[in-house]
Amino acid sequence: MSLALPTAAASSTTTTSDKNTVATSSSDKDAKDEQQYGKTGAPPIRPPASVPEITAVQGLVPVLQNIVATVNLECRLDLKTIALHARNAEYNPKRFAAVVMRIRDPKTTALIFASGKMVVTGAKSEDDSRLASRKYARIIQKLGFDAKFAEFKIQNIVGSCDVKFPIRLEGLAFSHGAFSSYEPEVGLLGCASRRQLTSQLFPGLIYRMIKPKVVLLIFVSGKIVLTGAKVREEIYMAFNQIYSVLVEFRKES
Repeated sequence: MSLALPTAAASSTTTTSDKNTVATSSSDKDAKDEQQYGKTGAPPIRPPASVPEITAVQGLVPVLQNIVATVNLECRLDLKTIALHARNAEYNPKRFAAVVMRIRDPKTTALIFASGKMVVTGAKSEDDSRLASRKYARIIQKLGFDAKFAEFKIQNIVGSCDVKFPIRLEGLAFSHGAFSSYEPEVGLLGCASRRQLTSQLFPGLIYRMIKPKVVLLIFVSGKIVLTGAKVREEIYMAFNQIYSVLVEFRKES
């Protein structure tokens, strides 16, 4: 699934400005080394040593599952040219107004728009998200576009965890009604469409935490999905806060 690029040689010149440079080393390893040693100022792949002391509950720490980031390449793009010359790139303007491009390492997907805006999803860490974004920008550069690497921003972090015990969702929804939404049983009558029925039959409880501003999907099995965070510490903080609540509504076997 590696990308086949035009034979044009990669530029070896860089500038000190993060906005105006894309990692243009001769190999992806060099770019990854640059990320790991902190030239970009990105957060470390692993949480700081102090984080587990604050957030770990009974040895449980949420695992990051997906990071969504945005980048501005600061140039107009010919999406047809990109789709024709880059492997693992798809473009169907009748269905979606962006090129969908994938790379294997880090395993991610990019949505590349004609405006030069790009959305990168699928990374498991902040460093991998930034590294993947730079690789996509470098691919666009090699296709002849004057792509920059500007306004990199993490928009959403998704994590998950399993508390290892079943939860009484009905009781949780009743006691925390101001923050919870739970409607697992809805009859077929009155449903206007299959889509509406599907949304109404969601089996989990949706818990909207105010601070940090994180949405938690809580399932009776004890599995939890946390989404909406901008930094990983918000994921850890939200789990730390909800855990004591879940213990209160632990379902006895």
